[in-house]
Amino acid sequence: MSRVPFSFELYPPRSTASAQALHDTIDRLAEAGPDFLSVTYGAGGSTGGRSLDVLRYIRSRTDVEPLAHLTCVGNTYAGAARLIREFLDAGILSFLALRGDPPAGLDEGESFLGDLESSAQLVQLIDRVQAERAPYEESPVPGNPGAVRVAPRRKVNIAVAAFPNGHPRSAYSSQHVDALLAKQAAGATLAITQLFFHPDHYLAFVERARRAGVTIPILPGIMPITSPARLARVLELTGEELPGELSIALEVEPTAEGRRQIGIDWASDLAREVVAGGAPGVHLYAFNQHETVLDVLAQAGILADRCFSSATK
Repeated sequence: MSRVPFSFELYPPRSTASAQALHDTIDRLAEAGPDFLSVTYGAGGSTGGRSLDVLRYIRSRTDVEPLAHLTCVGNTYAGAARLIREFLDAGILSFLALRGDPPAGLDEGESFLGDLESSAQLVQLIDRVQAERAPYEESPVPGNPGAVRVAPRRKVNIAVAAFPNGHPRSAYSSQHVDALLAKQAAGATLAITQLFFHPDHYLAFVERARRAGVTIPILPGIMPITSPARLARVLELTGEELPGELSIALEVEPTAEGRRQIGIDWASDLAREVVAGGAPGVHLYAFNQHETVLDVLAQAGILADRCFSSATK
């Protein structure tokens, strides 16, 4: 069986005290061999500095590609360009370009975006900022003082978001597909989906996107839901419909360990089925913890060398 690519999303530590715990999690996730580790970025730059610290840790202490989130919300064109340069200077060459949600207390009818109005514009800006830099890299040639070796600069990878069940702010049914086409045209190289709860939601979306002309890889985003509270919060943030079977199972299970196992079972089944349906890999939302997402991959058969024993399967 060929290797199934996988990756994880993390968020910056909320305090200095939690930074070491996150470093330990990064080390454990990196040992599993993911294709990349993405790090979220707070609206308005609320976690920008901490995000960069985490990205630098991944770059310097692991062999895994770090991927930086960037949002339009809270950023001006000039401010985003400065931030992109800062990331590039730190050796970050992979990005996830997001529009972002309105800040707390504001809605879609109010002005909050500034002069970056869409993630497609942010994709173009990332590409433009890198192009403004030197188009090549130089390294000294041993034994030849003054001589340099010129190598082409690696082009940035730019991921974007995709929405299998439509964006909650879409004005018409196919707008999320049209938006993905616009992001692709702007230079996006990868799409990562918002979470979904049934494999057909992802597989049908990919089919619609391909028919419309989307050619970039579409990576399924999968989140282990391990408590009713987490499920409620996720539904509030995403606008997804309540998955009745999962919701009932979590509500009636009396133990935290049992609820964790329900979440692992659901996510691993989802991962297994979308990969069988042709997904190019899986992207797991880790909540800054390693055990649950690694158990999901093991139960799905993606991490064959990780020992996993399920009490319910």
